[in-house]
Amino acid sequence: MPASASVRSWLVSWLYLVAVGHFVIALGVTWWSDASWFAAYQQSILHSFGFPQDTGTLELQLWWISLFGATLQAFSLFMLALMYLANKHRLASIWLILAGVILLWAPQDIIISIQKNVWSHAWIDLAAIIALVPTLLILWRLDRVK
Repeated sequence: MPASASVRSWLVSWLYLVAVGHFVIALGVTWWSDASWFAAYQQSILHSFGFPQDTGTLELQLWWISLFGATLQAFSLFMLALMYLANKHRLASIWLILAGVILLWAPQDIIISIQKNVWSHAWIDLAAIIALVPTLLILWRLDRVK
């Protein structure tokens, strides 16, 4: 196996791992958002928006974050499907599209999060950019010259 094929295989495996991890976390957000270990996060979000710390507000918070988790599950599966197609057919354009989508989403999410002083989201988004975009661009470059 040539070195570039070995690197490509490792990079694709890394992306699959990240996407599956994204899916698992999204499942957790959907079904366990009311868990006690998640309470501090929920309270910090309510506090960031200046909402009262009452039961009704918390129930609304739990409802929308559960819906958001379901949306993240779908996003993860779309990402996995696109990665599968890009990998199987060596479609460089899909790697570039995925990088572009992340570079469209993350800066906006970072700005919105920082505006509400939710730094944990900004750091997670930055980690996503670092973990995914260079990998996607390397795969784009490798598959572009197939």
